[in-house]
Amino acid sequence: MNKVKKKQLIGKGSELEPTVHIGKEGLTDGVVEEVRAQVKRAKLVKVRLLPNSELSVDEVAAELSERSGTVVVDVRGFTVLLCDTRSAR
Repeated sequence: MNKVKKKQLIGKGSELEPTVHIGKEGLTDGVVEEVRAQVKRAKLVKVRLLPNSELSVDEVAAELSERSGTVVVDVRGFTVLLCDTRSAR
């Protein structure tokens, strides 16, 4: 992903509210399936890691990206922005 495309996606993502929340149960299969469904529909998804989660945001970003077939656009605080692999090009 080039810098211009990344900047555009971050701009679009800043307008979004988190639609997937990860809590103390962590990355369940249900969470991964929900991310897949939302990325397929919206192309850009914001995921929020709740404070009671025992995982780090970087671990969640990497594993969620791998398991859901998405690309990590940005990680800020407890929020991960993911996009469809085709949108990343």
